[in-house]
Amino acid sequence: MDHDLPLITTIAAGLGLALVFGFLAVRLKLPALVGYLFAGVLIGPFTPGFVADTHIASQLAEIGVMLLMFGVGLHFSLNDLLAVRKIAIPGAIVQILVATAMGVGAAKLWGWSLPAALVFGLALSVASTVVLLRALESLGLVESFNGRVAVGWLVVEDLAMVLVLVLLPPLASVMTGKGPAEGTSLWRSVAVTLLQVGVFVTLMLVVGRRLFPWLLWQVQKVGSRELFTLCVVAAAVSIAYGATHLFGVSFALGAFFAGMVLRESQFSHRAAEETLPLRDAFAVLFFVSVGMLFDPGILVDQPLRVLAVVAIIVVGKSLAAALLVLLLRYPLHTALTVSASLAQIGEFSFILISLGLSLGVMPPEAQSLVVAGALISIAINPVLFKGLQPLQRWLLARSQLARNLAARDDPLAELPITTDEKYLARQVVLVGHGRVGRKLAEALEAHGIPYVVAEQNREIVARLREQGVPAVSGDASEPEVLVQAHVARARMLVIATPDTLDVRKMAANARLLNPGIEIVVRSHNEDEARRLEQEVVGKVFVGETELAHAMTRHVLERCAV
Repeated sequence: MDHDLPLITTIAAGLGLALVFGFLAVRLKLPALVGYLFAGVLIGPFTPGFVADTHIASQLAEIGVMLLMFGVGLHFSLNDLLAVRKIAIPGAIVQILVATAMGVGAAKLWGWSLPAALVFGLALSVASTVVLLRALESLGLVESFNGRVAVGWLVVEDLAMVLVLVLLPPLASVMTGKGPAEGTSLWRSVAVTLLQVGVFVTLMLVVGRRLFPWLLWQVQKVGSRELFTLCVVAAAVSIAYGATHLFGVSFALGAFFAGMVLRESQFSHRAAEETLPLRDAFAVLFFVSVGMLFDPGILVDQPLRVLAVVAIIVVGKSLAAALLVLLLRYPLHTALTVSASLAQIGEFSFILISLGLSLGVMPPEAQSLVVAGALISIAINPVLFKGLQPLQRWLLARSQLARNLAARDDPLAELPITTDEKYLARQVVLVGHGRVGRKLAEALEAHGIPYVVAEQNREIVARLREQGVPAVSGDASEPEVLVQAHVARARMLVIATPDTLDVRKMAANARLLNPGIEIVVRSHNEDEARRLEQEVVGKVFVGETELAHAMTRHVLERCAV
């Protein structure tokens, strides 16, 4: 093999072996990324035979992280992030503290110093947004409420880790006694970091939201598909690079905000589709690079410590997150989704451990333990996601506590007794109050047509209640939520949520409660629309902006009848 071409050699070996072992993993009913990770182990420096260039592999992985986070931003607007802030911000902060405490406790039992234990705990506390995105995309949950909560939670974690990476050097020097004891430099670092992040976010939201959609529009008018794709990729990588070198923001967060501002363009869906193959290819290289960091010898030398690390990541963090979500009065399904989302670690964990080693505060075995925990948790994470619904059914069937949590006394889960009679019969039940749902609600309000909103986001329900709009909180695929929306006497059920996985269940439950109800559904593509029209026996609309107008016209016409 020609070692004078390390870039080509690394890409060829990585993608080729990933294809082989990914195929074998799927045939064995395992997630494909398990094969990608195993391919990385084979070409890594800790196994015999060919060794790929780890430096080049890490840079290729960074590009993969950029493109994947850019894709997240294309599907996740600032309004979506703000909509879940009441659960994402407190939940992420408390979960980081709890997971860090568990990691510190384990490290202190092993005789590590306090700085080493602190860095180790922080590395175990932050999950990988890249891994989460892959899991949500495979299940079609990226734009669902639970998906937005999970992504928002991890974005808050990423923002916290950006601050930690800047504070760690002066903090480590103070704790190890190698630097000044006073906190002047520490507070200066905090102030500079907050200022840099604030300037970057402000520029992106004020200037970027106008400049980049305009640039995309100008390129699109040329009519060249190649230039359009090049513009999208160049914007993602350039903004991520500039964010890191000018403002100290990570590549991942820079690309995420690039996607958010480009989302303001009417071509955001096309941008997502055009870059999908490139994102998939570099995502494979990301998982291969993770596998290259794994030293299999750690499983023999320190099996109990590896087991403890995996337990903290998969069990400890997950239980803490689920408890926090339930304490914030969110449904059991949301708690399970968030807990599964956090049951892994990724790119920020590797960066933290590498920084700790360079500062001289970490023992050499720390990196192997973290990578072992990442490898194992990433491999089993898709399995956890696939087991969410069976687990929820099992809990509800066998646990009275689970049933109580799923149907607990929530003041937003049912309409107030003072609700006007016009909202309880011949009304429209509107499931979802996102971009499409809001347009429909505004049209119904303008024409004096009574409607009731069913929405999983409790903040949205609370806001609608304050505005005098009848709304109930909960998953409309569950019959009790439809009952609380009085679907049994409604004239129409309009399903305006982007998540179509539970549409069939919603429609079936609505038909049981009201056999003659008319059903209107939104969809994402023509094939899905045809299947839904056959199975749901209702009117299905495709798209987003045009969909909102078309759905609105149809609903108004039918209600007029």
